[in-house]
Amino acid sequence: MTKRLETILLNLEKCRVFADVGCDHGYVAKGMLDADKCEKAIVSDVSEKCLNKAKDLLKEEISQGRAQAIVSNGLEKLPPIDLVLIAGMGGEEIISILSSAVILPDKLVLQPMKNVDKVRLFLTATGYKINKDFCFEDGGKFYDLLVIDKGEQTLTDEQILLGKTNLEEKSADFLERNRQEIKRIDKILSTGKIDFETQKKLQKKQEVLKKYV
Repeated sequence: MTKRLETILLNLEKCRVFADVGCDHGYVAKGMLDADKCEKAIVSDVSEKCLNKAKDLLKEEISQGRAQAIVSNGLEKLPPIDLVLIAGMGGEEIISILSSAVILPDKLVLQPMKNVDKVRLFLTATGYKINKDFCFEDGGKFYDLLVIDKGEQTLTDEQILLGKTNLEEKSADFLERNRQEIKRIDKILSTGKIDFETQKKLQKKQEVLKKYV
């Protein structure tokens, strides 16, 4: 299991029914069951072919009734769940999955690959509270992880941009990501090939990032 998946698993709390939407190989669901962090694990994917990888890994647990594999577009065909993980997808795709759900779970753990600020805005507008929101490094890449439950919350502009926990704890991974992002923006600005609005937006973001390096 990669550091990314280990970090996700570490931040999943104990529950009765757990679901991994877009589960890939099913390693996190397997980890939840092996650690007795859930009574039942559901793995789902929109593609039956992709879901077969998780079904192979969880063959024994499925035969015991401790796991279930469901072909589903997001949460559409899933039964009531206590805790849902959606990891490794773009932020807009995650928003689409949650927006189309008839019943939203009380607890979520999300690991968006991009557009994390949009996810934060969506969550607070949908009646969720972000309890943890931090970045971490694995294999030279940086990832964001959000731990969420139902509740009211108002975030500042900087919390929406950078993450509540990041601003509170200022971890080494967070600071290093900021340094790299500042350099990336410098390169974009130096080309002179961007429109005025994009330039102003990037400069504003860079100013915020420079406060946390």
